[in-house]
Amino acid sequence: MENGPAIFAGTAFALFGAGLLWWTGARALHRAPVAYGVSPVASFTLAALFGVVFVGLGVWCFGRI
Repeated sequence: MENGPAIFAGTAFALFGAGLLWWTGARALHRAPVAYGVSPVASFTLAALFGVVFVGLGVWCFGRI
């Protein structure tokens, strides 16, 4: 009974984290700002960090199954 929520949460976290990493990487390759009005280095670093954290949370949720 507990596997359903873990699968849903793991999928949501992993997809969001992977999408955030993909989008951040695409913006960085095109030298476009990741966030307007913020330092490019800080916005790239924080977006990449949160992407990795969300992918890690997804993997952790899948590991709890």
